[in-house]
Amino acid sequence: MTRSLTDLGQQLLDAAKRAGADACDAMAVDGISHSIEVRAGKLEQAERSEGVDIGLRVFVGARQACVSASDTSPDTIQQMAERAVEMARHAPDDAFIRQATAVELASDWDVETLQLADPAEEPTAAELQQTALEAEASALDVDGVMQCQSAGAGFGSRRIHLCMSNGFSGGYVRTDHGFSCVAISGTGAHMERDYDGDSRIFRADLRGAGEVGHSAGTRAVARQGARKPPTGVFPVLYDERISSGLIGHLLSATNGAAVARGATWLHDAMQGSVLPDGISLIENPHRVRTGGSRPFDGEGLPVVMRHIVEDGVLQQWTLDLATAAQLGLSSTGSAMRGPSGPPSPGVGNVELTPGTQSREDLIRDMGTGLLLTSLIGSSINSTTGDYSRGASGYWVENGEIAYPVNECTIAGNLRDMLMRIVPANDGRAHLSRVIPSMLIPGMAIAGE
Repeated sequence: MTRSLTDLGQQLLDAAKRAGADACDAMAVDGISHSIEVRAGKLEQAERSEGVDIGLRVFVGARQACVSASDTSPDTIQQMAERAVEMARHAPDDAFIRQATAVELASDWDVETLQLADPAEEPTAAELQQTALEAEASALDVDGVMQCQSAGAGFGSRRIHLCMSNGFSGGYVRTDHGFSCVAISGTGAHMERDYDGDSRIFRADLRGAGEVGHSAGTRAVARQGARKPPTGVFPVLYDERISSGLIGHLLSATNGAAVARGATWLHDAMQGSVLPDGISLIENPHRVRTGGSRPFDGEGLPVVMRHIVEDGVLQQWTLDLATAAQLGLSSTGSAMRGPSGPPSPGVGNVELTPGTQSREDLIRDMGTGLLLTSLIGSSINSTTGDYSRGASGYWVENGEIAYPVNECTIAGNLRDMLMRIVPANDGRAHLSRVIPSMLIPGMAIAGE
């Protein structure tokens, strides 16, 4: 990956200007992706890809169009620019689209302090295979594990550069290391599976492959004998492995794109309570060695720590320039984008205020109820917040795990559910979303 993405981006801008664009921005991304999967102690699959993706957005008056390609030849770049300008001329007017002004643009960022890229050498195929084999072997060593559905390891590295006709130009490198294992216990109709894995920016931060494989195997064996829980209204505890999904629904409902369309169950909630008193939800794009960190947003604006929810009260929508204009507000520096499309608002690193109790404390205090470890499918009404999902996990009786459960459905309303959450203190600090296990005192469960 030696080609200058800065030069490539400038070529796109120059071509767009020659084609008649009033303004334009370009994104260039090059990278590699390498993954290995093993099964039964042998190599199952190996993949490696390298390439460059380029994207161009042009403005013609109040109209815009986006094009992308993986060919970086001068002829292709010129054709992209001409087609984008022609598309924009036939696009509908959008009074809300614009580029950032010079005073709005980010400056003086320090990518190095974020530690988004591992300086160590790329792992070899043999090293990735050995990691996957070690995880699989450790899972198979667990008494009761019959096989592994899959065990894999991978590495990715990307260079990203964004440049605009308003004068912005910036880029950074991001790396990802990870591996996972899915173990299966039992045979025939009694087969159960579970998983574990790890993903980090720096390879040195990864958990041991043997530890992950053993965890996957132990979890799969614990699923043996699963049956349906009773039907009724009971406490439900979202395990830390899946609790971020529940907060994800809150983030989706506060996304400026949904707010501008009126397609959110929180449309009237600004400056109102959406979480219990004392609980905040904070976005921090500057966390070191964390996947959601970045030096600037997808429109070249600075990114800052912000309170989406503070002391239970909703403080901000998540906005890019266009959705902010629609709502008569200012961008929160939340634009995200890829080479093939325009920016849209999104959230990176978030952290929910932890509670004072452990997950085990909440299990003890819930008495009789459901500990969720997996969710299947979904039926969620984005305008009302009505929520229904297939679920599996463990039934709790008298404050202790009694038996595994599956084939059940949980239901409620997100607005009511989130107002009653009781967080534990087990959020993993290295994740992009640091969300602990969360107890909801009462939800409808459909089982036997």
